[in-house]
Amino acid sequence: MSRFSTTPALRWVVPGAAAAAVASVVTISGVVVASADAGLAPRSAAQLLADVAKAKVDGMSGTVVQRAELGLPELPGLSRDSSEFSSMVSGTHTLRVWYSGPDKARFALMGTLGESDLIRNGNDVWLWSSEQRTAAHLTMTGHDAARRAPADLPMSPQEAVDDVLAKIGPTTQLSTSRTARVAGRAAYQLVVSPREASSLIASVRVAVDGALKVPLRVQVFTKGDAEPAFEVGFTSVEFTRPEAAQFRFNPPAGTQVEEVTADTLKALMSRAADAKPTAAQRPTVVGSGWTAVVVAKMPAVPAGNGPSDQSGPQAGQGGQGADWRQVLARLPKVSGDWGSGRLLKSRLLTVVVTDDGRVAAGAVTPATVYAALK
Repeated sequence: MSRFSTTPALRWVVPGAAAAAVASVVTISGVVVASADAGLAPRSAAQLLADVAKAKVDGMSGTVVQRAELGLPELPGLSRDSSEFSSMVSGTHTLRVWYSGPDKARFALMGTLGESDLIRNGNDVWLWSSEQRTAAHLTMTGHDAARRAPADLPMSPQEAVDDVLAKIGPTTQLSTSRTARVAGRAAYQLVVSPREASSLIASVRVAVDGALKVPLRVQVFTKGDAEPAFEVGFTSVEFTRPEAAQFRFNPPAGTQVEEVTADTLKALMSRAADAKPTAAQRPTVVGSGWTAVVVAKMPAVPAGNGPSDQSGPQAGQGGQGADWRQVLARLPKVSGDWGSGRLLKSRLLTVVVTDDGRVAAGAVTPATVYAALK
């Protein structure tokens, strides 16, 4: 295994509902019609949903900025200036994006010390780290081709919308807001709000391109906050096909190349320790929609060098494992008929790490997470 997989899996603490926004529904009543400023004709929320579902572009390229201010503590092994995709769980990150049809796409995450690229060119997929001088290569099968690029957080507005196309139902309120300008383009704003009091999410605003009807920006707002806890959006964009050379990758001299499977590639992107979890380790989802809670077995903390105690779930032998246990030790203790453990509550996420080695997370109140652990 390459050095991509040497730190704990951040996917266990990433909110699955972070991008909860929009869905494909065909009949919505009582919606507000968008104002017609910025030279755009009025559109209802139902019309915008249909527009987004039908929108297609042959090619595009641009710069995407993703901001994740989830209120998480400093996590060991994670630098906001890193060019590793796993660092996108926190802070502000800039990506270059190229798209030329469903089988040609490229994401380049720019960091202070280098960049990481995820490239698909037909059946070839590459994950490259200039800083680590490593590359993972996957030859896709028919089954793999049906999957989206494996990432914990969306790397484009379209991915953020795709993540939640099944979220909307009776528990969701839909409306529109004043139009906006995103990446220099006039855009409608679709506002999606959960009706469920236990959700930490106040609303999600999706900026939809006024001409092409593709998502330009997704912002997630939490209750009581004027600034988004999470957003991903274009700062510049061109809707033309990039040159074919953008999708051809030849590993630079000195790059360590590893042939991987689709599951291993996903693990590498999240820096997971185990690419193929056992049945007992696979997470389960309790609830649905806005109030879904993911419950899983806590991954083992990697061993390292240095002194440490052996308290806490899945204890390792110092080093980075000690750092993770120090993070847990600073969290408040909680208990109930579900057991006992530690609670992390941020703007957009509640996480409980139990003393018996489970972890539960959701964009919900602590009481909802406790109920999922019973």
